Amino acid sequence: MFFLKKLISYFILPPGIFVVLLLVIGVLSKRNKAVRFLALSGALVLYLISTEPVKDLLYIPLERIYPVPDRVEGNAIVVLGGGVYGTGHLKGSSFKRLITGYKLHKDTGLPLILAGGSATGTVPEAVVMLRVLKELGADEKKIFIDDRSRDTRENALYTKEVCQRIGCSKVTLVTSAFHMKRAVEIFKKVGLKVQPYPTDFRTDLKYTVYSIFPRSDVLKDSSTAIREYIGSLFYKLFY
Repeated sequence: MFFLKKLISYFILPPGIFVVLLLVIGVLSKRNKAVRFLALSGALVLYLISTEPVKDLLYIPLERIYPVPDRVEGNAIVVLGGGVYGTGHLKGSSFKRLITGYKLHKDTGLPLILAGGSATGTVPEAVVMLRVLKELGADEKKIFIDDRSRDTRENALYTKEVCQRIGCSKVTLVTSAFHMKRAVEIFKKVGLKVQPYPTDFRTDLKYTVYSIFPRSDVLKDSSTAIREYIGSLFYKLFY
């Protein structure tokens, strides 16, 4: 009974309900081959990227490049923002990155650089991150912020300015594992020496029978990975 209840819930909630609707449209569109093909193809793609194994296949090439290092080698720790809500609260990726960076800062005593402005008109990410650290009792004297950057390239450019101001020659870069490859490439391109310190891993690799059913949280993770591939391509083409 429990399994049946879970099975039904997977297919009456998004994205499962949309997979079912596309399948119905495809089956009923016998006379229109184009509509049938698009509907069935859409159902298949939506189903696949909403399942854990396919989500992990998207993340593995991104997250396996840089392992978590045993020790910090930079002169300062840089935390890249991962988004804030309009209410001024950190999104999940931002919080995970911040906690990792703050722990390294506490363990080493190195300066902490918080990088992240506002790309959508909300409060700057760095400002929110600093507020969280102040609530945790952090010493502001060793914390520096870049609240102007709107993307990873600007993160790198404005972080470089902070590094020049405080005399930092190499940074330990903290960001989500899936974002690390692109971030390292961009930071190096602006002339910064970088030690990658990935966090916020998304791969699971431990599956159950429920892993093959479509889920909204998995679809969101897959969308994030796909966006990262598109972002990497964009930077290669235009920078």
